Amino acid sequence: METFAGVDATLLSRIQFAFTISFHIIFPAFTIGLSAFIATLEVLWLRSKQPHYHLLARFWTKIFAVSFAMGVVSGIVLSYQFGTNWSRFSEVIGNVIGPLMGYEVLTAFFLEASFLGVMLFGWDRVPPWVHTLACIIVAVGTALSGFWILAANSWMHTPAGFELRNGVAFPVDWFNIIFNPSFPYRFVHMMTAAYLTTSLVVLAVGARYLVAGRFETEAKTMIRMGLGMVALLAPLQMIIGDMHGLNTAEHQPVKIAAMEAHWDGSHPAGLVLFAWPDARAERNLAEIAIPNLGSLVITHHPNGLFPGLKDFKPEDRPPVVPVFFMFRAMVGIGLLLIAIGATGAVLWWRKRLFQTGWFLKPVRYCWPLGFIAILAGWMVTEIGRQPWIAYGILRTADASSPITAATVAVSLALFVLVYCVVFSIGILYIRKMIRKGPSVAPAPEHDEGLPNRPLSAAQNATRGAA
Repeated sequence: METFAGVDATLLSRIQFAFTISFHIIFPAFTIGLSAFIATLEVLWLRSKQPHYHLLARFWTKIFAVSFAMGVVSGIVLSYQFGTNWSRFSEVIGNVIGPLMGYEVLTAFFLEASFLGVMLFGWDRVPPWVHTLACIIVAVGTALSGFWILAANSWMHTPAGFELRNGVAFPVDWFNIIFNPSFPYRFVHMMTAAYLTTSLVVLAVGARYLVAGRFETEAKTMIRMGLGMVALLAPLQMIIGDMHGLNTAEHQPVKIAAMEAHWDGSHPAGLVLFAWPDARAERNLAEIAIPNLGSLVITHHPNGLFPGLKDFKPEDRPPVVPVFFMFRAMVGIGLLLIAIGATGAVLWWRKRLFQTGWFLKPVRYCWPLGFIAILAGWMVTEIGRQPWIAYGILRTADASSPITAATVAVSLALFVLVYCVVFSIGILYIRKMIRKGPSVAPAPEHDEGLPNRPLSAAQNATRGAA
């Protein structure tokens, strides 16, 4: 097999897809949660007529616009790779995956695009209730987009509703294809992660402003809303994750074995806190584990048994080290979020939330946690599926295009260069907007339902000085 610097074309194609989707996944996850947050702010503004809700909605809509654009740009690249790098994948399961991705465009993306213009540019051109409705529809559209993409991805993990004809998958039951065995768990788990991620960003920005003594009213609102969602969703995500794990144990037991670095399925599993899995020796080095707790987590019985890695042929096992450590990174962040939510809720209940510097100061830096957890979870899911690209149907090694390793290496290098430049500019621009803060003033004519008018320059200067 032809290689480039000792790496074959299939592995390079996997690295390229992993690199591009790692950039892409963080933006849709953020915009899914952010669109819902903006829609909530708009509803609160309509109901309460409090101007700071409108101010925050306009501020976060600017950030949403940049994030949405970067998500669209990075998503287009992924579609092309199905043809350039993964033509055999497209040939074998394109009859199933293609329509699912097409439905995402025809429903979710068209819905978002139709009302995005009103959301971004309709502040001074349509009545407030119309603008609020547009924001709600965009939020629904982003969630619907996640629905179709996760339906396609879940089918690749737990295929259903199809038949093979000469090695090619053909759909026979679209309901079972869409609502395949792992889809409900993956969809709820990912959507919750998206809302958690946005809540952490909102919480961190609010804490940053309050500690700095800027935009006090808006900062307190962001802290309340962000912290409230973290306190609610972080424990819920732990329950959802447990249900997702049980589903994975049923349909992809080798992935669970890799996540737990569990080699011998004839004995109850301990909960491995730390180890270095040695695939060649089929054991863990420097293991620190709590006896029987792994079995309790996976089977809900301390002496329960589940398959170990030795129960599967070496060629059917995923790479254990990245799956093992990324799973612990995801779980560790989840436990930290529960602690943040619980601590903040207690301070809130004791009416000390906004005066407690030892809590607010570190919370300013919690914004990356959700993105890191999403990337770690994605790595667990996708690397843990190996060596299959469509579980039980098509192996990754058989799915790539007949292209040279040098060709993939050049395109990978170009992707790294372009992505680092373009997305660095986008992220720096978002950072600049956050540093500036919510400086666009809301309309005083809210009650009459008139188009929104910004305050005069003198009024803005007065508010900025305050």
